[in-house]
Amino acid sequence: MTLRDLPNLISILRILLVAPVAIMLMEKNYLMALILFLVAGISDGIDGYLARRLDCRTRLGAFLDPFADKLLMLVCYLSLGWLGELPIWLVGAVIGRDILIVAGAAFYHYLVENMEVRPSLLSKLNTVLQILLVVVVLMALAGAPLPEVFVQFMIWAVLASTVLSGLGYLLEWLRLTSVALRDNLGKDHTDD
Repeated sequence: MTLRDLPNLISILRILLVAPVAIMLMEKNYLMALILFLVAGISDGIDGYLARRLDCRTRLGAFLDPFADKLLMLVCYLSLGWLGELPIWLVGAVIGRDILIVAGAAFYHYLVENMEVRPSLLSKLNTVLQILLVVVVLMALAGAPLPEVFVQFMIWAVLASTVLSGLGYLLEWLRLTSVALRDNLGKDHTDD
């Protein structure tokens, strides 16, 4: 193992942190869940920094890093929904958006053309809000004196950004599909 393998190793360790976070949530040890969640978040920043700094971005890292992030968020949202600490409709919206993105990208890739999905600005905002909501809920559950109105505001902000970013991806794929179809139809007519 070399220094260049370190970012991928950190991503793997972050994946391994998901189970302890889930266990702490199910045991209602919210302070420890929060600490582990924050450690995972910090490690995400570190592995990204190292990958850029050491110029060692790899295909494996391009898969592991977002997979670790999505897995952690999925487990946190499902667990907090199961425990009744987040509304089920919000958990459904967050998971539904991710399914829409994966399915839409796969359909576009296989039915239209190869495409690299890049997160939009709204999608990045949604990710930040989703992370902040988990932190805020865990802080409140661990005993931090947070106003309930703030937690409710965060829930609605996550819902709004989730729906809007999901619609943004859907509209972009429809636009790209229509352009690709128009271009293909134009080629067919010029071949005559």
